Amino acid sequence: MEKYIINTDGGSRGNPGPSALGVVIKSADGSLKKEYGEYLGHGTNNEAEYKAVIFGLKKLKQLVGKSKTKEIEVTVCTDSELLTRQINGHYKIMDSKIQALFFEIWNLKMDFGHITFKHVFREENKEADRMVNAVLDKELTGKLDF
Repeated sequence: MEKYIINTDGGSRGNPGPSALGVVIKSADGSLKKEYGEYLGHGTNNEAEYKAVIFGLKKLKQLVGKSKTKEIEVTVCTDSELLTRQINGHYKIMDSKIQALFFEIWNLKMDFGHITFKHVFREENKEADRMVNAVLDKELTGKLDF
């Protein structure tokens, strides 16, 4: 079974405020590495974290092809302990916006053969964090620095 790692990060300056996502998708064998950053507009940090996971799962589905997603193993790594605990069923989700994003992830999850959501420390998520900050810097100052 092919294995993929998706590192995700979401951030908001002001919380709520201008927000962005960063996603890095890698194959375990090193044959694939893609980096993405996207501006999300006004939102909270938690919304951006969830949207980063959604973006990463959709992008991986595009990269491997919908017909192959059931044959792969995916580990989604995020530095959001809250998101990880909510997705893994340890914490309740009270916010209606986050509930809607949770259900979107839940539905996407069904497309994959095996998927794990893992909390990692910020040091292990530097590339995704770099993408978030580069997008926010570009949006807020007009300068792009990947």
